[in-house]
Amino acid sequence: MGKTQHEGPIKISKKPAPEHWVSPIPFGLGKVKPKHIRDTMKIMWENKDNLNYAKNILTKGVCDGCALGVSGLQDQTLKGPHICTTRLNVLRLSTMPAMKEEVVHADVDELKKYSSKELRQLGRIPYPLIRRKGENKFSRISWDEAMDMIAEKMKKLDPKQYGFYLTSRGITNESYYVAAKVSRFLGTNHIDNASRICHSPSKTALKRSVGIGASSANYQDWIGSDVLVFWGSVASNSSPVSTKYMLAAKKKGTKIIVINPYKEPAMDKYWVPSNTESAIFGTKLADDFYQVNIGGDIALMHGVMKHWFEMEEQEEGSAINHTFVQEHVNGYEELKAKVQEQSWDELVKSSGISKERIIELSELLANSKNAVYAWALGLTMHSFATDNISQVANLALLRGHLGRKYNGLMPFRGHSSVQGSGEMGADPFVLPGGGWDDNNVDRIEKLWNFELPKWQGDIVGVSLENAVLPEDHDRKLKLYYMSGGNFLETMPNPDFIEKALSELDIRVHQDIIFNTSTLVDAKEAVIVLPAKTRYEQEGGGTSTSTERMVYFSPEIEGNKQEVEEARAEWKIYIDLAKRVKPETAHLVDFKDGQAIRDEIAKANPDYDGIQNLKKQGDVFQWGGAWLCEGGVCPTPDGRGNLIPIDIPKLEKPEGTFYITTRRGKQFNSMVYKETDPFNAAGRYDVLMNEEDAKELDIVNGEPIVVHNQHGTFQGKAHFADIARGNVGLHFPEGNFLIPKGIYDGPSGIPQYSVAVKVEKAERYNAQKDVHYYEKKVEDLEMAVD
Repeated sequence: MGKTQHEGPIKISKKPAPEHWVSPIPFGLGKVKPKHIRDTMKIMWENKDNLNYAKNILTKGVCDGCALGVSGLQDQTLKGPHICTTRLNVLRLSTMPAMKEEVVHADVDELKKYSSKELRQLGRIPYPLIRRKGENKFSRISWDEAMDMIAEKMKKLDPKQYGFYLTSRGITNESYYVAAKVSRFLGTNHIDNASRICHSPSKTALKRSVGIGASSANYQDWIGSDVLVFWGSVASNSSPVSTKYMLAAKKKGTKIIVINPYKEPAMDKYWVPSNTESAIFGTKLADDFYQVNIGGDIALMHGVMKHWFEMEEQEEGSAINHTFVQEHVNGYEELKAKVQEQSWDELVKSSGISKERIIELSELLANSKNAVYAWALGLTMHSFATDNISQVANLALLRGHLGRKYNGLMPFRGHSSVQGSGEMGADPFVLPGGGWDDNNVDRIEKLWNFELPKWQGDIVGVSLENAVLPEDHDRKLKLYYMSGGNFLETMPNPDFIEKALSELDIRVHQDIIFNTSTLVDAKEAVIVLPAKTRYEQEGGGTSTSTERMVYFSPEIEGNKQEVEEARAEWKIYIDLAKRVKPETAHLVDFKDGQAIRDEIAKANPDYDGIQNLKKQGDVFQWGGAWLCEGGVCPTPDGRGNLIPIDIPKLEKPEGTFYITTRRGKQFNSMVYKETDPFNAAGRYDVLMNEEDAKELDIVNGEPIVVHNQHGTFQGKAHFADIARGNVGLHFPEGNFLIPKGIYDGPSGIPQYSVAVKVEKAERYNAQKDVHYYEKKVEDLEMAVD
């Protein structure tokens, strides 16, 4: 059967739909809402020194913000122009001038007083820099000196002692691919990327459940679906342009269900700035909220399925799509037995949702011929994240909500082009076009013409832990080469991360800007290399969106504030290879971006078509409109796998709360606003349920302490509509409470949720001398002065 192709952008009805309005009062006067127009004017003012270039980026480039994939002002979902605040907020990174010399070479202790947001505003890295052990400021260094120093160190080390990391900061598929190839050429499999700390469980779970590593559906499938379920995702806050698709779906009769501990105001009521009707009257997005406990999603899904099997006893076919299951699915009886052994009491207690409400959701899904399940970090930031997502796949497989229009499984990715990172092989578990199975290794070795290292590389979290191993350990990480990334603000336990970063002999930061981790000491040297942005990359580049659209973003001329010494990221990797192994480096050399795309098309057969992308607006979607089309999965037997999942046992002693590190008005660790415009919460506000607060004699706005054996967080109570027994903190401010070294086994994402105690600050401070946690010394070396 041939693959159905995406039909391209569609028109939606311009007819007003007052039933979805927030208020008949124009512009939502007096309502809590984002101040889009004011914010847009402010961003224009910020970019006034390079306005024409900013305009060209917006009208010609592919968005380097979220992973929705807007090319210029157009996307593949709806006709008409699209722009959102996330994209505008990252615009300045590409238009700003270089840092002033006196700032670049300022005393590091002075620079350490700045937040990452303040460091970002100082401007771009102007030229290569070095800070040797004992020095308190960066010195200018030539590209040759910097690259030779990195290469000489690599030559002395065992390849198990150095590694690479690539963030999702607008990095192109071309750079991911060259980094993946060069790292293996240099003999190391320690290469990882930003999806490890966001959506790696999605890929791992989907692979084992249905054989795919990406969204099976498109955004267009929202528009016409019976129900669109957002699970642990507040898409309107993280990817605002998606609200336009939600509005289109609502007009077509789609019900939107949000499952999240916190009733996110932006998913309740939203003013879509690029839609006149919504900009004036607002849109009620969600039809219903299920305020599940943090970590209670598996129990909730068990409840949904338990009721389905009860419906089946009354009338066969009333809940399960038996035709689909018989033709396309394995493991039905095993899953049924696992679900039926769960008691309702247990499911209600774990999920925090009443039996009646679970039955309501169960019947809605049973009566929905078409459903799209979209999820994000609420499901992925757990030590049982892969199980969370396989359980979502179980729901879709039992109902046949897969492989056709208006249906599917959609990991809602946050960052532009992060989908491409693993598909290009910048991942310790995969190579382009597949995993580390013998056939794929053999195929890649023939294409690349060199032998691959056969040992298992480490994920980013383990690499950082390896930096503090004893000096003579064969896996002690001594050199870490990072394209972007700020582990101080994205990983659990920042104190440990700072120690790990400072234990490295050499740390390389290939980036556009300084951030707080750039300023941490190293044993021998910190080397900083100025990178070009996506829009400056010679010959353009490509990025892959959440829905598998591969977009071409052209090189954009006319940057008045160009950083002369900045280099395209993929070119820097090739330069490094030539210095470490000059005699064979021709094997990883590429003359231009087109040559890289030509090879990607061979290395990853899904990407056959990328070689034809040459100008603005060029795009193709790998895999066709739907993966698993017609129910046929790319698994060994062509069938999906139902996976019996246990309810996780949360370490949540009596009297404790579970925290989520809510991401608020920010983009990963890039904070845009100190106050969230939707709920007026500041960065140190702790979202908590008013009833919980009353029991602890806490009043709204008063100082409180959130603490556990890992750390202490001092903030203020901020009453919010969040499920009882759960509290919400901002990320990264709350990361001091999260232990290091706890990962989801299959995918390697760190756990970001943990049990905490909450107390009035005055009570905590009065008692802390007699009543406190003894902090565990996690590494012997850490106890030594």
